[in-house]
Parts: sequence; C-alpha cells; structure tokens
Amino acid sequence: MLSNRDIFLLNTAQTSNSPRLTEIVSAEGVYLYGPAGEKYLDLVSGFAVNNIGHRHPKVVQAIKDQVDQHLHVTVYGEFVQTPQVKLAERLVSILPDQLNSVYFVNSGTEATEGAMKIAKKYTGRTEIIAAKKAYHGSTQGSLSLIGNDEYRLAYGPLLPNINYIQFNATEDLPKITDKTAAVILETVQGEAGMRVPDKSWLRAIRKRCDETGALLILDEIQTGFGRTGKMFAFEHFDVVPDILLVAKALGGGMPIGAFIAKREIMQVITDNPMLGHITTFGGHPVCCAAALASVDVILENKLYESVDSKAKLFRQKLQHPAIQEIRGLGFMMCVQLDSFKEVESVSKYCAEEGVMIDWFLHCETALRIAPPLIISEEEISQACDTILKGIELFT
Repeated sequence: MLSNRDIFLLNTAQTSNSPRLTEIVSAEGVYLYGPAGEKYLDLVSGFAVNNIGHRHPKVVQAIKDQVDQHLHVTVYGEFVQTPQVKLAERLVSILPDQLNSVYFVNSGTEATEGAMKIAKKYTGRTEIIAAKKAYHGSTQGSLSLIGNDEYRLAYGPLLPNINYIQFNATEDLPKITDKTAAVILETVQGEAGMRVPDKSWLRAIRKRCDETGALLILDEIQTGFGRTGKMFAFEHFDVVPDILLVAKALGGGMPIGAFIAKREIMQVITDNPMLGHITTFGGHPVCCAAALASVDVILENKLYESVDSKAKLFRQKLQHPAIQEIRGLGFMMCVQLDSFKEVESVSKYCAEEGVMIDWFLHCETALRIAPPLIISEEEISQACDTILKGIELFT
C-alpha cells in the first residue's frame, strides 16, 4: 500500500527535485506535528503567513461562524458581503488616509498583477521599474518583475518595458523618468536575504516618483501585519506608497491578498472597459472573516510591540564564528553562512531535531528565520541552541 509520501510524489506537482517530504497532520500555536507525534518549532511561519501562530482560536471561530452564514455567492465586487465590508473598513482605519480603497484577491501575486494594471492605466504609461533580486510572485506579470534572470528567462517572453534598479543605489534614481508608470519595491527585500533599505534612499525614491509622476508601489506581502515590529514596514521609513500590496499574514492561515490605493487611482478599473479587473473568488467571505479576526488579534494584543526585543534575543544568542552576519528587520532575519551546502545541512539537522528553518530564493547561502510573533523567549533560546549545534556540526 502506498504511503502519503509516495502518493504525494506520484500525483502532486513538484516544485523541486528534492522536496522536504515532512508530513504534517496538525499544527497549533508555534508548533507543527507529524503522524508519529513528531513536534517541530516553526521558525518559518508558513513563509510569513502565520504571524499569530497556527489555528488561533479566534480565527478558527470566525471561520466556523461564517461557514454557518454563506460561502461563495458571486464574483467579487457585485454583492455587498459583510465580511468584505468589515475587513476593508478595518484595513482602511489602520492605514494612512490616502490608502482608502481596497481590492481583495486570493494571493500576493494577484495583488501584484492588479497593482501593475491600475498603475499603467492611471498614469497612461507602460514602464515599470523593479529592483534586482526582487520577488513579487510567480504569475506571468509578477514573474516579469523578478530581478533574477535564472528564474525569469525560462518562461519568456514576459512583459515588456520592465527595467531594474539596484536596491539602495542612489545612482539609479535617474532611471525613474516621466515614462515610468510605477516603481515597485519590497519594503524589505525578502528572497534577496532580508535586505533593509536605507531610510534616505527609500525617501529619495518617494521624492523621485513625485517629481516624475510615477506611482510608488510597496510590496508588504511578507513584511505586513507586525512582522518587522510595526503593523506595516513602511512606518519605519516615513514613506507612504501610492499602492500597497498585502497578503500572507492578512488571512491568519487562509488565502487572501489585497492591493490598496487612493480611490481616485482604483477608479480606473470601473470603466473603459467596465470590469477592468475581476476575480471570482477574491474576497471570499470565509477568508475575509478569518482575516478580520487575525488583524484584530494583532491589534488588540499589540503583538508587533514585542518583536524588536525578541529579534534582539535571536541576535544575542546566535553567536558563532561561522555566522558572517545577521541581516533583517524585526522577525525577518537572515543568518548568513558560507555556502548552500552548509545551509542545507544545518536546515536538515534542525528539522531532525524539531526546529523548522529554511533559506531564500535569491540567497541560498543563508538561513531564514521568521517565526510567529507569539514565540516565547524560552522557545527562542531552545531554537537557537539547536541552530548553533547544527552550525557547529556542519560548518
């Protein structure tokens, strides 16, 4: 009889030739559990999704309550649905005044696609500028923005008029011109290995966009909802985008994303043509109910306030000659080692010892640490002990 792993490999599309094949049957708080009682401390948070931990009771209850009301009823934007209304109201209430119109989608890459469309139509321009080593999703439009030829060229031709700047490179500012529809940046670059922008550089990008009439799109798909120690990472830099992208942690474990802009910008999808952007399942009522509960848990418990001190504890504990540096902001941390072989070996060892860590798409020589915001100091100390043992063994 075939095992679940055998069936997984046989019938499920694979994204690499060496999947982890760790079987998970349940999850709770900061832990994942296997079929034989294996217990793993999750330091990846489903890739910045489970900011409030797994299966938070308020999220679970919100899901159950909405299931008793209705599931999908029609395409997004046609019927008034309470979960969508309440979630949009909550998001707008915690964002700057100019970010007052929310379009719900199913994922981060869909948020990217929608933002690209409204930016081009609103400005009447076609050029979009992204950063090298960027990652904004894997659909065709989003993939066009990826700042790494290795991942982009195999699927070409992709969108034309995409150009790139170096992250934190002031000398690239003149590339933003009156032909640029938008500049899209991760507020902190995730897959590049947690690269934090200089405050002066990001503010110069904002100023240059204002001067040229280009829109600034900030991708907070990974950084949003407390992960960096503030509700949104742009709050660290005194910069407000024209369009904001969110997803991942928004749903509390359910699939949802959104692009958010000034109403004037968002209005371009309503005519010429009508239904200029449409989605069947975007803003699914169960996902919106879960998302509202998740956002409220973060806000009511001010989970972002403890992120900085907990991140400092990781940095204090993770001291080893093989660690070249620890980069990042808040609970977006990158532990730089020397080689992918070391990273792979340490990561495998940690998993065997009950600690789940990972690496990065554009930075395979570093370990990713991005735990749920609710992780305790004791759990941080235990995790660091395991990581250090792995580093000692394999570097």
